[in-house]
Amino acid sequence: QVQLTESGGRSVQAGESLTLSCKASGHSFSNRGMGWFRQAPGKEREFVASIMSVGGSPSYSDSVKGRFTITRNSAENMIYLQMKNLGFEDTAVYYCAASSPGSHPPPVADWDWWGQGTQVTVSS
Repeated sequence: QVQLTESGGRSVQAGESLTLSCKASGHSFSNRGMGWFRQAPGKEREFVASIMSVGGSPSYSDSVKGRFTITRNSAENMIYLQMKNLGFEDTAVYYCAASSPGSHPPPVADWDWWGQGTQVTVSS
């Protein structure tokens, strides 16, 4: 059974940093795209960052570029999202996802597997 499990979400103050983790199990993800998404209250789920292959270049949304870093450890089926200088606009449930192999991250609806999400709340 494929399972993606996120961890690390919590409440932080604006300007702080936080790292999210995602453990993938039940399948080999070494040849799959892995990514992070988020969904704020009342908004649609949006792309945050992805790495589409082992050793591939990461992609980021404009809103997090320069502040967030995605990394993956394929040997351990883990991906991480390092988040710096968090702002109120980063408050959301963050989801880990896996997709079919490809060179570019597919649309949100085309990702194959999803975790349950972890809440990140940024306050003053």
